[in-house]
Amino acid sequence: MTELSQIRDGHARAVRLSTQIAERTTPADLGRATPCAGWTLADLLSHMIVQHRGFAVAATGAQTVLAEWEPRPLSDDPAAEYIAAANDVVTAFADVPDGDREIWLPELGRRPFTASDALAFQLVDDVVHAWDLARAIDVPLDVDDNLAEAALAVALRVPDDAARRGPGFAFARGLPVADDASTLDRTLLLLGRSPAWPS
Repeated sequence: MTELSQIRDGHARAVRLSTQIAERTTPADLGRATPCAGWTLADLLSHMIVQHRGFAVAATGAQTVLAEWEPRPLSDDPAAEYIAAANDVVTAFADVPDGDREIWLPELGRRPFTASDALAFQLVDDVVHAWDLARAIDVPLDVDDNLAEAALAVALRVPDDAARRGPGFAFARGLPVADDASTLDRTLLLLGRSPAWPS
């Protein structure tokens, strides 16, 4: 299996994982708090939907503008809307011919990233947000070992400094990681999530 096919497979599994939790949400859940500071479940789903849509367009090599990545109000059926967006991004990256294709992500700067890097970014985002969704609606999340290891490998690459972490950024500053923390918990802690949320 090539490097691109490996990361593409991991990305697709991460998106499916988040979809399995998102499709269990109901309109009655939308006001629930989430581990994303200040975000309700509605805010989180809206963010994830626009991310999937934005990455799907970016996978074609097209350049988008920042305004196209702004979250929008949810439809009357947020779960179905999420499933459609998730399917779109997996399908879009399935058509990417090589890992070096330039992917433009205006939220992350003015230079292009490789398709492999873009897939890695969304892989860890979907794993962590799947956990956010699961905690918000209080359902279990089963992350297989290979996917957990892939997410951790990406989390270890994310810079942890005040210029790129904290309010207004994708992740908070990292938290201390215990030696006996699970692979998923290490990823969460490195990216500023407490596995004990909401306590």
